[in-house]
Amino acid sequence: AGVEHVVLATSYRAEVFEAYFGDGADLGLRIDYVTETQPMGTGGGIRNVAERLESKPDDPVLIFNGDVLSGHDLTGQLDLHANRAADVTLHLVEVEDPRAFGCVPVDDEQRVTAFIEKSDQPVTNRINAGCYVFARRVIDAIPAGRPVSVERETFPGLLDSGATVLGYVETAYWLDVGTPAAFVQGSADVVRGVLPSPAMPGAPGDALILGDAVVDAAAVVHGGAVVGAGARVGREAEVDGAVVGDNARIEPGAVVVRSVIGDGAVVGPGTVVRDAVIGDEARLGAGIELAYGARVWPEVALADGAVRFSSDV
Repeated sequence: AGVEHVVLATSYRAEVFEAYFGDGADLGLRIDYVTETQPMGTGGGIRNVAERLESKPDDPVLIFNGDVLSGHDLTGQLDLHANRAADVTLHLVEVEDPRAFGCVPVDDEQRVTAFIEKSDQPVTNRINAGCYVFARRVIDAIPAGRPVSVERETFPGLLDSGATVLGYVETAYWLDVGTPAAFVQGSADVVRGVLPSPAMPGAPGDALILGDAVVDAAAVVHGGAVVGAGARVGREAEVDGAVVGDNARIEPGAVVVRSVIGDGAVVGPGTVVRDAVIGDEARLGAGIELAYGARVWPEVALADGAVRFSSDV
């Protein structure tokens, strides 16, 4: 889409981003980092990075929510914005149940007519998908130094002033990855090619086995599962649509489904982990059963048979 310069607005665990991405050269980008020392809201966070932007007042600035995985056409959204000389252009998607999202109705000319936050009676199934094109001058006009919500303050204020706010409606792949379950789904979708992505090393398939990971010939790894570098999956174990971290061990006969297994964690023989998150270096003994959103903190050890979610048979 022509992006060369990226500013990452960070807050929680800000230190991990620069350590991973560096200056962006390996990605063909220039990356700057700005850390919020106190929560500034969706609009305040955007305004907080304005001094790092290099755009001229009427130039477009792409803004992404960090917890969204999207396959929509950025170039198409930018073209609509430029062709209509818009102040802001939002990516909108259609969902089956819009009650958990902000609804954004548009007219026949793609102009946004209202911003309606989460409602039990939504007026449209088109929602704010978390990717915006702002004219740089709109960012500079956001009040500095205090929390601001784009949904409750910036966007309604633009409509009241008669600004041109457009909705770019595209029903491409879109996923809010704000929960562990959604993260696992997104990972599996990338691996299987449901969402084509340059983040996928190699051709899509039923599983992604990284680095020097070893999967026993009698094990089953499928459903878009990822097995991290140096990990081991033992005989007759099954990993289905899960993310297994680097150097983790899935012992013989264990079953891991739609779960996250942290780096260096161990899932003991015959243990079942379903829809759960296991922290780095945690150790699950044999015959354990974890399910339904269970969490095991890093470095915690559970003895053989310590926890079950069903009767012991």
